[in-house]
This record gives sequence, C-alpha cells and structure tokens, in this order.
Amino acid sequence: MLKIGFIGVGGIAESRHIPAVRKLAEKAVITGVSDVNHHRAQQIAETYNIPGVYENYHDLLENVDAVFISTPNKFHSEISVAALKAGVHVFCEKPMALSTKECDEMIKAAEDSGKVLSIGYHYRFMKNAQAAKKVMLEGEIGEPLVIRAQGLRRRKVPGWGVFTNKELQGGGSLIDYGCHLLDLALWLMGDSVPVEVMGSQYNLLSRTPDQVNLWGDFDHTTFEVDDHVTGYVRFENGASLLLETSWSANIKEDLENVSISGEKGGLDVFPFHLNQAKHGLLLNSEAAFIPGDDNPGNPQAENFIDSCLGLAEQVVKPEEARRVSMLIEAIYESSLSRSSVKLNERREVEK
Repeated sequence: MLKIGFIGVGGIAESRHIPAVRKLAEKAVITGVSDVNHHRAQQIAETYNIPGVYENYHDLLENVDAVFISTPNKFHSEISVAALKAGVHVFCEKPMALSTKECDEMIKAAEDSGKVLSIGYHYRFMKNAQAAKKVMLEGEIGEPLVIRAQGLRRRKVPGWGVFTNKELQGGGSLIDYGCHLLDLALWLMGDSVPVEVMGSQYNLLSRTPDQVNLWGDFDHTTFEVDDHVTGYVRFENGASLLLETSWSANIKEDLENVSISGEKGGLDVFPFHLNQAKHGLLLNSEAAFIPGDDNPGNPQAENFIDSCLGLAEQVVKPEEARRVSMLIEAIYESSLSRSSVKLNERREVEK
C-alpha cells in the first residue's frame, strides 16, 4: 500500500488527482496534504478524510512514499528535487519546470534517488490519443512529415488562480495549454530530434479594455503573459511541426487537435480519423469504438502508482517532458529575439 501525499491542493488536485487516487484504494491511500493556504489544506483533509495536514511540505515528505505536486510552475523543480532527495516518488503537474536547467536538476535527483519522476501530461492518456499512438506504432501512416498541433480557445483567459502571473507561471497560453498539444504531438512522432525553432507570442488582445471573457474576470492593465502563440519546429529527419495555441483567439469556436500527415497516410486525433490512399481509393476511416477511460486522470494516476510499485512502465518519461520545456523555452526566446533558435546535439537551447 503506497502512502500518498499532496503538495498544493487547488482545483486540479481536487478535481482530478485526489478522485483518481481514491479509485485505487487497493494500491494507495492518501495520508497527508500540504498547501501554503493552510486553511484550504485543512478543508481538503476534512472533506476527504485525510489524516495528516502539514504547514511545511518537508514534514509531509517524511511520512509518505509518493507525492502529487500541484503548485504554481515556479516551485515545480524546487519541490520535486526536495521530494526525490527525501526518497519520495514524484508526480509533478505540467509543465515540468520553467527551464531546461531546472528540468535537468529534477532528472538528476530522480536518477540519484532511483525514484519515479512523472509529469502530468494527461492528454497522452486520452482514449483518442492512445488509439492514435497504436496506429502510429503499427506503421499505418508511415514516417510523419508535417504535424499540426492546435489548442485554441475563444476568449477564455483563466480568471482564477495565478495563471496570468508571469513570475509564478513563466508564461501564459503556451506553457499552460499549448504544452499539452505540443507534448502529444512529440509523443506521437516518436524519437524525432528537434533542431531549430521559430516562434511568436502575443498579448495585445488581453491588454485592451472592455474585455469579453468567458472564464472569469482579470485585470487587463496588469496582464503580462502570452495569450496567443505560434511556433514552427524543424526536426533532424526533415519533419516539421506547426503549433498554434491561444486562450483568447478571435475565432468562430474552440479548436483542439493534433493532425499528422505521413508518407503513407494521415490521422487526426480529435476527433479520431485515419486518412489513407489505398486500392486506388481515398479512404477516410472513423472509429466506431475506442476503448479506454473517458477520464484520462484515472489511467494517469494508475500508471504513476503502478510505476512506483514496479508494476508498469512510465507513459510520461521525464526526458520527454524536458523536451517539451526545452521547446517552450526556445519558442519564447525566438519571439523575443525575432530570430530562429537552433538546438545543439544535446537538445539544449544554444545560448
């Protein structure tokens, strides 16, 4: 029985991670919580019958086998490293960290401790994503050539939490939302090595007065992160990835998809389509049934806990999550410098 602790018990912890862990009662039990808002931690503990409430997360680490970290992005690396050094398995919400340097510190701590480090890219656990990965692995579309990753929302800047605080989050729509589609695209592609990145970020729309925003109110005068980002990634094998993400695009309706055009065919993830040219025909295939859990938080938690118990291989490996952070860092850097950013052989941003 794995003793689980939670560091940060805001919305994502309560809505996704705590229910998912509670479904795995035969393998794990939540024994403690910690949050900078101690009153919030006490409320969560009372609501879910959790025995331990800790003002200092270091005290929690002494009493658990694994932790779920759901804090602002700024603290992901610091807390993860402390937990791993304390001999505790770590599930850290996305993004992995604010920089590749911080990611490297997390990976080293995991290697030194021999403990599991997993990052919360739950889109990989979606039924459609699992189906797309199976199709890719079976070679149905051949080598991927052009990948399009789009995560676009219409006027939905998060008006709660610290999402628009650059110091705490490191960015806006890209690091919060686009990272999921970027990670999913990279995972479906496999081992393709990125070599060059171009990107542009915008926030003019969210800095104008008289906002129309469907996800709560925010102060346009202090808005300091990106609300719309475009990116282009070139890979060593010649493939290319086009990324567009936004919290507040002026579009007809929200759009979320990863589509891949390959040498033998193509696919779309949301909704799932397989597009091929066979037998002298152009074929568009839809899935009448896709197995799996409708809530990706459940298989995500199960994979982490099973990995800690030595029962499964991690679906999200830290080196893969690091690659996402590296590309986010490069997109932001390219936007500021107004030039492309080349990545060296160690897959780091060249300074």
